[in-house]
Amino acid sequence: MLYRRTGVAVEVLLVHPGGPYWRRRDRGAWQIPKGEIDAEEQPTAAALREVREELGVDVLAPLIPLGDIRQAGG
Repeated sequence: MLYRRTGVAVEVLLVHPGGPYWRRRDRGAWQIPKGEIDAEEQPTAAALREVREELGVDVLAPLIPLGDIRQAGG
């Protein structure tokens, strides 16, 4: 999850999905950037690669692990 601190506020980066289904649909469509981990890839390397591929930027700040969750749907 990419974020920045601006004064006392914390801002989280959200992205809008692409494709024809999401055209002109903004309400409830915003999400955190995400992607898939390749077979032999470490999660940290995958996160950095996905940010570079999807957003065109390199993350220079240290990464902080957020932990794991299991969604209700499995």
